[in-house]
Amino acid sequence: MFGRKLVFGMVIGLILGAGGLLLSLKKNQRIGEPGVKVVAVPLNDEGGQPITASSVYLPELSGFESTPGIVQRAVYDYLPKDTIYGQRLYRAAADGFSIACNVVLMGADRTSIHQPQYCLPGDGWRIVSDTTHRVRVGNKELPVNRIVAQRSIVTANKSIVNLSAVLVYCFVTKGEVTANHRDRMWRQAVEQLKTGVLQRWAYVAAYSFCEEGREEETFGRLSQFFSRAAPEFMDVP
Repeated sequence: MFGRKLVFGMVIGLILGAGGLLLSLKKNQRIGEPGVKVVAVPLNDEGGQPITASSVYLPELSGFESTPGIVQRAVYDYLPKDTIYGQRLYRAAADGFSIACNVVLMGADRTSIHQPQYCLPGDGWRIVSDTTHRVRVGNKELPVNRIVAQRSIVTANKSIVNLSAVLVYCFVTKGEVTANHRDRMWRQAVEQLKTGVLQRWAYVAAYSFCEEGREEETFGRLSQFFSRAAPEFMDVP
């Protein structure tokens, strides 16, 4: 009986201690600097109405025609209101190759960042590969994750074909880049415990669609795009 009371008392003590630590961290918490450029440029929703006061800067690139993307109202309503977005659609002038670039920057609420491994199946995509790569940016190499997903579509002549989506993404904060969600969470926790600073991470992604069998070619084009665009808006460590 005494042993059970001792164990129970230790468990309660640990719970109370952890609760006190979390309250202390939250009270003394400071928000870190982002690893992407934020500008006072609004983004619109699908109805053309301004939905944000600021956005993550995404550059215009030579050889591409580009236009700002939209933030879906449902996404804006679901995510924390201190989330900042970046959206831009690129189309290569030479051959019409299209790329969508998407950035989600967290604020004080870390739940802004979601893994595409959960979002894609929810939208009807089947993930067929999920691998880590390195993309050269200047004289550096950045870690990125590559996802290839597929779904079946019905064409105009009623035939069924597999459409592939190739997604290249990473997570960035001031001075740090990682392609791994767990690594990002670990770094964030360690930094908060050490300094009281809540790192302000951003999810940065570029993706394109292609016919089945052209995934490697599409990944090559996305890697080239990442190499050119990243230095323009990311803090490359």
